[in-house]
Amino acid sequence: MLAPMAGSLDVARTVASRTLDLALPPRCVGCAREGQPICHACRRPLDGRLASPAGWPIGMPVDLPAPLVQLEWCAAYAGVVRKAVHVLKYEGERRLGGPLGEAVARRWQRAGVGGDVLVPVPVHPERLAERGYDQAVLIAEAAAPLLRMPARRLLVRRRATTRQFDLDRDRRAANVAGAFAVGPRAAAVVEGRWIVLVDDVVTTGSTLASCAEALLADGAMAVSAIAVARER
Repeated sequence: MLAPMAGSLDVARTVASRTLDLALPPRCVGCAREGQPICHACRRPLDGRLASPAGWPIGMPVDLPAPLVQLEWCAAYAGVVRKAVHVLKYEGERRLGGPLGEAVARRWQRAGVGGDVLVPVPVHPERLAERGYDQAVLIAEAAAPLLRMPARRLLVRRRATTRQFDLDRDRRAANVAGAFAVGPRAAAVVEGRWIVLVDDVVTTGSTLASCAEALLADGAMAVSAIAVARER
């Protein structure tokens, strides 16, 4: 049985979050109203695709990036969704990981096919040290209890890469080729599992495909993926 990624740290994180709320109440990234990092009215665009058919299920003759068997996303990377992701990643508002992860869970409950463990796409250790957290981890942790799946940090980023946003489509695959590996002592967890990768934004899917290659090479049964948003 797989143990949740957060495990015994959940209580400490909850206490820390409540303490932060008291000391510095969040403001909605959409309307700036005090009380929540994104209010209920402004978070509606996060469910922009909730009622849509599954994006790229297995067997469809579309540009699903191999070797993924399914790729899903919650909304277009625009407006308040884009701002929420940006504030989470670059402005230190970790509390946004909750509503973004909940949106991921809702979309996967509606459209996801298969999967038994959530795996966040890791940032490079240097970026993690600068930022103090990994936004994909926060999103995966928030989605895990709603999906009744454990979230595990099974991947490591072996080398720093240029931001995918700064590259054209043809150079993105080369940029992340071989950049990921299954972490030490994680191979036994990967073996025979259907992995669901979790990330904040997807464009061409090159990063997710590179992660999937590493997981399959270490014995994963299949790899799907879901992101908060897709940038066209």
